[in-house]
Amino acid sequence: MLESYKTVERQGSAEIVIKKSRFIGHARPARTEEEALRFIAEVKKEHSAATHNCFAYVIGERDEWQKQSDDGEPSGTAGKPILEVIKNQGLKDVAVVVTRYFGGILLGAGGLIRAFADGAATGLAAAHPVLQVLHRDVYLEIDYTWLGKVEHELRLRGTLLGETLFTDKVTLHCQPPAVTAEQFASWLTDITSGQGLVSLGTEHYLAQEISVGTEPAP
Repeated sequence: MLESYKTVERQGSAEIVIKKSRFIGHARPARTEEEALRFIAEVKKEHSAATHNCFAYVIGERDEWQKQSDDGEPSGTAGKPILEVIKNQGLKDVAVVVTRYFGGILLGAGGLIRAFADGAATGLAAAHPVLQVLHRDVYLEIDYTWLGKVEHELRLRGTLLGETLFTDKVTLHCQPPAVTAEQFASWLTDITSGQGLVSLGTEHYLAQEISVGTEPAP
């Protein structure tokens, strides 16, 4: 699994108007080609009266599945620029459809390429790009006498925490980055002088805020 990757958080859409033509960008996360194709079909059904519904998607850890369609626009003027926007933003597991309602003014090949690229970027922004970072669950079971010290140390470290379970002992649900999980578990053992029971759980992705076009900090 990747340590991190950029994608979109939710389904979103937004519209721009260029020389009286309406371009509506739609985007959503898609983990499989089936999800992408289902989303594309839904948009096409919703906008069946549109002049064109052009699309592209990029799916897979190594971008294994890529597809684009001009949907009747001149070859290379719609699907390809949509795909390039996705790739230039470094996004994975995402599908984008740009719907066009023709406004009566021809844009030319260059104008269409810019319009579909802008439509894709607008739709992606509405779908809220995020950085998905791989984390791992780490559980710490301690006596109540250790709680204050451990919570203080976790705050200083900036550790993400899940739900805390209070029974005869306290179980803290920590969520460090997966790449540092084993080191983090050893640190928990050290700060509790070996009196805490540490166990490693499953890996999962958690979303972090990013800005479109920016790269995550190293």
